[in-house]
Amino acid sequence: MKKVALTVAVLTLGLAACQDNAADNNTSTVNTVETEAASDINSSLNAVDNGANAADNALDNATADETNATDANTTNAQ
Repeated sequence: MKKVALTVAVLTLGLAACQDNAADNNTSTVNTVETEAASDINSSLNAVDNGANAADNALDNATADETNATDANTTNAQ
């Protein structure tokens, strides 16, 4: 009788371990996709910010060059 009870217990645990985890797996997949999408968006935003900063720096440099050129012309004209 103990062998039968033990066999039933082992089979029950085995069946419980084989339960369908499709919903959990699907949730995990969705979370992974959302995390990767958020990472891609953040990378894109950082790239845009870097491009804007580069453009701003280029404009600042162009303005400084223009100012220097104007100052040089003013000095040479005198």
